Amino acid sequence: MFKNLLFLLGIGMIWGSQFLFQQMAVADLPAVWVGAGRALVGCLTLLLVCRLLNIKSEKNNWKMYHLVGFLEATLPFVLVAWGQQYMDTAVAAILMGTIPFFTILLAPLLVAGARITLTGITSVIVGFAGLLLLFYPQLITGSSNGSLAGALAIIGASGSFAIALLMLKRIEGSHPLMVARNVLLAASSQLLIIASIMVPPTTLSPSADSLTAVVYLGLMCAGVVYFLYMVLIQRAGPVFASFSNYLVPLFGVLLGATINNEILPGTTWIALTVILSAVAINQFFSSKLGHAKT
Repeated sequence: MFKNLLFLLGIGMIWGSQFLFQQMAVADLPAVWVGAGRALVGCLTLLLVCRLLNIKSEKNNWKMYHLVGFLEATLPFVLVAWGQQYMDTAVAAILMGTIPFFTILLAPLLVAGARITLTGITSVIVGFAGLLLLFYPQLITGSSNGSLAGALAIIGASGSFAIALLMLKRIEGSHPLMVARNVLLAASSQLLIIASIMVPPTTLSPSADSLTAVVYLGLMCAGVVYFLYMVLIQRAGPVFASFSNYLVPLFGVLLGATINNEILPGTTWIALTVILSAVAINQFFSSKLGHAKT
């Protein structure tokens, strides 16, 4: 049990740290190149992991991989990196915690037999209240300074990622690590083409810090962490592994407040508590219903 907790904390910390490194990367790199670099390094990392573990795929539906890759990596990587130019890392981390709410709302549209329950609706309403609390100071004063546009970009990334998670259920017959590798391979090819057209690589002049940040994002936040997540699922099951939904925004806020010395208003901490409570409502009652049916 102790090792499982260490895995869970490690996953939460790695995914939660992505917001710090993304802010460092976009300091002198366009958001589209941050996304391209992250996807490429993540793909190379998982290529190596799959090779070392001798994991092979029997069939590759590349049309589906390219669609999922666009929704899970291409679009979110760019939107989050762009949005972080206009807000604190803590706020970005909390906004990415809305992924479970989008999953609840969109599941009936994408997954056969799925439906929205009273518990799901309750958790979404509570989560929305948390978002209102998060932006309460700006809504009252009317001063956004571009942060609301950044927030919409990150919320859009959350919705896109949720759709991709639901669509992954349609990919069968492959090891999860191989699926992740193929998704990142598709996304990195898309992003490299888009980035080269939008911002030719010859015009880039990244610093050592931004390059280091991109390598970390790809190696750890798009590569190693997925391997750890799969190991944890095998060791403790998907329900325990899903507790990372709480830790990612929590670590993101804590790292932003400590390392970046971000001064957070009291409403930020209240909003974090409300949003995590909303995730807990859905997870607790869903697991109880699941046990009742078995």
